[in-house]
Amino acid sequence: MRELFDVVLNEADVPLTRDHLAAAMQDCDVLVPTVTDRIDADLIAGAGERLGLIANFGAGTEHIDLAAAAARKIIVTNTPGVFTDDTADLAMAMIIGVPRRIREGTGLVRRGEWTGWTPSGLLGRKLAGKVLGIIGMGRIGQAVAHRARAFGLEIAYYNRKPLPEALERMLGARYVADVDALMGEADILSLHCPLSDETRGLIDVQRIALMKKGACIINTARGELIDQEALIAALQSGHLAGAGLDVYPDEPNVDRRLIDHPNVMTLPHIGSATTEGREDSGHKVIANIRMWADGHRPPDQVLTALVRG
Repeated sequence: MRELFDVVLNEADVPLTRDHLAAAMQDCDVLVPTVTDRIDADLIAGAGERLGLIANFGAGTEHIDLAAAAARKIIVTNTPGVFTDDTADLAMAMIIGVPRRIREGTGLVRRGEWTGWTPSGLLGRKLAGKVLGIIGMGRIGQAVAHRARAFGLEIAYYNRKPLPEALERMLGARYVADVDALMGEADILSLHCPLSDETRGLIDVQRIALMKKGACIINTARGELIDQEALIAALQSGHLAGAGLDVYPDEPNVDRRLIDHPNVMTLPHIGSATTEGREDSGHKVIANIRMWADGHRPPDQVLTALVRG
């Protein structure tokens, strides 16, 4: 970016404060935020007249008020697709790790409490033949289904619309038209839908109650998709056997009850944390800026109507 543009960079690995964001937006043509930068309506309304593009570093855009940007005729772009495999790999690690009680086992070894092999020690659940329920069958959901099929999991999914029949056959996936029905079927539930007004709190106390005793929940999407108190209650009661979480509703704060549970894998939002993925995302940001600067429509422009639909 330094080679191509006159840039001011935040080179520290900490987010800008709101005041710093407001100051930056006063005197720039392009803002490049990340998921930790909350670009709300007030910040956009107070931005300088030069601001014409918000080139987001990442695929999710729920931290940007798209309607406010559209009202100011500010184009918003993102970087879709570059983190698909990275996030799917991490989700698959937890899909394997939670039923097999990986965190609990590594904890025993690290604390020096493992006393050796026993016939009933740390018995988990095998994957083959179990139902993996996927909510959100976009790029990442499909990539998870592709990986999970190799482990013998039965794939059932909910999406706003079913996938083409040929793609379903390729993935070995079966469409379930109702979230509640999927909740009742899933031995492992994996979330891959975007955060919106409709999906916030999607997995609530009523839906968790529909799940089989001993089921697991995996979330690499957004923490706000799950009612955290309902999740913790189900884990503490034993209704859920465990959970794999890479995202939380109040990041970077993680509820101590989740950390202390022996079979909850708590990861620090690292679904996209590969060198290759972050570099590819940066290249997409630059491509979007260059197209916009040249007077063309950026390839990854986010359309407000599509996001809301």
